[in-house]
Amino acid sequence: MALLFLLWILLIVAIPCSLLLLLLLSFLVRPRPVKIPIKGRHVFISGGSSGIGLSLARLAAAEGARVSILARSPDKLQEACQSIRLATGVDVAVFSADVRDAEAVRRALDEAGPVDVLICNHGVFVARELDLHDVEGVKFTIDVNLTGTFNLIKAALPGMKNRGQRGPGSIALMSSQAGQVGIYGYTAYSASKFGLRGLGEALQQEVIVDDIHVSIIFPPDTETPGLAEEIKTRSEITSIIAASSGTMKADEVAMLTLNGIKSGTFFVTCNFDGIMLALGTASLSPQRSFLVAFFEVVGAGLMRLVALYYQWSWYKTIEKWHSQKNSK
Repeated sequence: MALLFLLWILLIVAIPCSLLLLLLLSFLVRPRPVKIPIKGRHVFISGGSSGIGLSLARLAAAEGARVSILARSPDKLQEACQSIRLATGVDVAVFSADVRDAEAVRRALDEAGPVDVLICNHGVFVARELDLHDVEGVKFTIDVNLTGTFNLIKAALPGMKNRGQRGPGSIALMSSQAGQVGIYGYTAYSASKFGLRGLGEALQQEVIVDDIHVSIIFPPDTETPGLAEEIKTRSEITSIIAASSGTMKADEVAMLTLNGIKSGTFFVTCNFDGIMLALGTASLSPQRSFLVAFFEVVGAGLMRLVALYYQWSWYKTIEKWHSQKNSK
């Protein structure tokens, strides 16, 4: 009887407190909610010749967008163009450029015309411990993943700011769950992907007055040609830790990405582990949804406990793997 009375008292206290917190959060969350249309808009996708980028191009074309894709290989771009035409009946514009080349990127964006939705989807990754990574390899990873993103945004921004009455715009940055938490063997890759979060948070403050909305996507391992190549070279311990979040298909990630862009979501997560990581690392990131903000606030302590368990598991795995390796 006493327990029921205590539970009743807790409910009486908890429900009004929760409602007051929700009311406060509905006032505090910034930027405000937004809907970003795709139909009839110009969607420009880097890394659009394969993997997630190609899936995104198909989806956007199917929804009635004018799609442009950029990649390095002219042959792969033509193959992608034919694939999209077969799937949707829509022709897309193709541009061949290396995102590290700021001038080539600027020329491509000038030729493509003003962009409404910019998806910076390009990326490279080599899973290798830092002491085995050569400096040029580290520089290449950061130049493509981070500096290349700066080059794209810098080239697209003037046209995006002068969109007139074409409605809200979007800049989406394809990060990774390795951009939310550091992973063994991903020192260079994680550094480049963590950088995208800082870029995205600062950029959102700079472009909000231009009705441009930033999204950062955090997919797990995704079944793409790039992952197939990475698996050939990454260490066993990296594969064990990465496997804890599972893998997804490119079409699944693309669908979640496009839905996140359309809702203006800042952190776009792709599976349960991604949601947990987003809740646990929200910190000072923008948040449009007062309901999600509520779970970030009340779940912060629990998420920290879950995160500590994951870290305990990973470090035990690392210790065991090295112990077995040294005993051989």
